[in-house]
Amino acid sequence: MNISYKELSKINELQFQLIREQLRYIVENSPFYSKLFQKEKLLPNDILNLEDFKKIPMTTKEDLQHQNQDFISVPKAEIIDYVTTSGTLGKPVSFALNEADLQRLAENEKRSFEMVGITRDDVVQLTTTLDRRFMAGMAYFLGLRKLGAGIVRSGSGLPALQWESITRFQPKYLVAVPSFLLKMIAFAKQEGIDLKKTSVKAVICIGEPLRDSNLKLNALGRKINADWDIELFSTYASTEMATAFTECKEHTGNHNLPDLIFAEILDKNGKEVETGQIGELVVTPLQTRTMPLLRFATGDMVRKLGNNCNCGQNSLKISTPLGRKKQMLKFKGTSVYPQQVIECLNAFGSLNNYIIEALHDELENDKLLIKIPNEFNDLKALKTHLQAHLKVLPELQKIDGKEIDVLKFPKAGRKPVLFRDLRI
Repeated sequence: MNISYKELSKINELQFQLIREQLRYIVENSPFYSKLFQKEKLLPNDILNLEDFKKIPMTTKEDLQHQNQDFISVPKAEIIDYVTTSGTLGKPVSFALNEADLQRLAENEKRSFEMVGITRDDVVQLTTTLDRRFMAGMAYFLGLRKLGAGIVRSGSGLPALQWESITRFQPKYLVAVPSFLLKMIAFAKQEGIDLKKTSVKAVICIGEPLRDSNLKLNALGRKINADWDIELFSTYASTEMATAFTECKEHTGNHNLPDLIFAEILDKNGKEVETGQIGELVVTPLQTRTMPLLRFATGDMVRKLGNNCNCGQNSLKISTPLGRKKQMLKFKGTSVYPQQVIECLNAFGSLNNYIIEALHDELENDKLLIKIPNEFNDLKALKTHLQAHLKVLPELQKIDGKEIDVLKFPKAGRKPVLFRDLRI
């Protein structure tokens, strides 16, 4: 039931019906939430409007970590698939899905792919892993199957295999991490592959922000397009949400799927922010069954955008994350998010490898360290660039480039790590 194209008042009405249905299911089946409702002296029938709904305490990542099994709401025999989160802010959390959840996941991605223009006549190459307990890789595969498009499962890494697959199967679309596209471009240049003559016309980009707070391509996106004239689509999702926020062809924000997820964007006092303002994204995935969540605080800071779009959808739009709430640094009196530093470094043309670390100094103040390769020689210009864009100058440390690669690509990792938070 795709309600995104209905009038906003109808979307809100239908969405709240789904919220109430989800509430009843959760309180009846989730050990965690049945205890929570008893403690708060709440009943599902007490929730008569969104103001009532927002009285429910938020669920945190710590709740999921410490009481993981209490969130399981179906008999163990129903569980089909087990996945884990990426563990960006701590220990990975386990998640489980039954048949209904897998069907929902497929529907979510089918709609996301349709939003960017993919049809059953197209071929799509998945440059993401389907193993390593990775929900997203499986979701892309299931969504494309439901859509009926052709699928090339080339997997992650190996630029040579990616280009051989492109030549062999002629995909029109890729699903890829943006920074990996730079490696594909470098390989193409090295091997004499003409980027203007490939079958690829667009890429659905995952795992890394592609646009800035003004919805323009960020430094990474511009770097890709400077060499490869392809359309880049931004997406944002997480294991806990089991739902994607995806750009349509208008590129004016990432669309919410209102029958699959209810999104709140809250200020530090827990109040909904105004359109155009930044707040923490709090989500309630709808129609989930195995591990349903209520008012889950993602920790991601996003900008709330308008509801209407020239594509015809009237659901809420958000920016991709501008930073994580817990990762904000107070550095030399200035508030800095890691993503701001990443954007700044990506915009500096001659630096192609780095890793950022947050630490505490001897006085327990935040300290920002950027590790760069020994062979990097443009240090003075980089310092000027950082000072101009961040208004503060992080510490720079030269180390072996291979050591940076080890830190960026941990063995159990599923995407490159550009920021390490080492604060205790």
